[in-house]
Amino acid sequence: MIGRNDPCPCGSGKKYKKCCQSKVAVSVETVQMEELERVLQSFYDEYPERKDIPEYINLANEWKSSLLKYLPEEMIEAIVLDEFFFHHRTDIYHGYLEKQKKKLMRPSVLQVVDTWQHPRAFIGEVKDVDDAYITVQMIFTDEVIRLRREGEKPVPEGVHLYCFILPDGTGNENHYLAVSSLIFFPTDHTSIIKEFAKRYTSQESVSDFIKENSLEFWRILGEAGYAGGEFTNFESGVLLSAMEFLQKHDREPNKLLDVIEDFLVEQQPNARKEVAIAAGAIRFGQEHSFFEPISMTLKEIAEWFEVSPSSMNKYYKELCAYYSDKVLV
Repeated sequence: MIGRNDPCPCGSGKKYKKCCQSKVAVSVETVQMEELERVLQSFYDEYPERKDIPEYINLANEWKSSLLKYLPEEMIEAIVLDEFFFHHRTDIYHGYLEKQKKKLMRPSVLQVVDTWQHPRAFIGEVKDVDDAYITVQMIFTDEVIRLRREGEKPVPEGVHLYCFILPDGTGNENHYLAVSSLIFFPTDHTSIIKEFAKRYTSQESVSDFIKENSLEFWRILGEAGYAGGEFTNFESGVLLSAMEFLQKHDREPNKLLDVIEDFLVEQQPNARKEVAIAAGAIRFGQEHSFFEPISMTLKEIAEWFEVSPSSMNKYYKELCAYYSDKVLV
């Protein structure tokens, strides 16, 4: 065994603790996280089993009867799947964990799986975001958790989210991962979520309250206009305006729309008109070769969107600055 103060075996001449020890630690941690991810993924690959599918379908149909007029069918089915496993048929999940524990050999993984007995639903407001974690406060209590980010897409502060959580395996207090679906709600729906939170009283546990009121939570969101999208009505208007322009001129919109989405979420531009940002985005996209050039002057682009050239140029410049920073990063 290599001591921390021994010469590093890589031949660098440095002590092991100053050289490759950290790399080994990172490698072990990475392997552990990958194994834990496989444990979760294989659960959803294998379950529900054929004998349990009718019960799941009945629950899904119950939810669809209330929510199908608001939410996409696929989204309802995904939400209900977690409800089925973690609120209705916890025996299926617990049985799976016991089988996995007999197969798993790595002690550190077994130790984490032992903390995974009780996934719990979490509805919270995003308070802070860094490269690896989202800081989220529960809407019913003062509980604050660090939720592991699942990708590089920007997450704005102030939005709310919904998911089932488990300890993330790092051993750090209040550090969690989302079990399956991690759903963000645009700020358009903040007020209705806060109103829902007022229904909770400290006389019952948060977990019991969410279990008993989960369908009602999604129903009141639907009644308030939530349709499963990640963007506010304003942000959706910007994206739709830019997409309509590009499709009208037979240009592929997706590459530019990806940048606009991130810009809207991260920068939260304060524009009076959606089309002003869309016009600026078209000029930005054309000058940065996001699509084949369109034979229109800048004045004609502004007129197409019925905005002034100065308004278009304002958001063109903001997008240029944002994109320049992103590329440098």
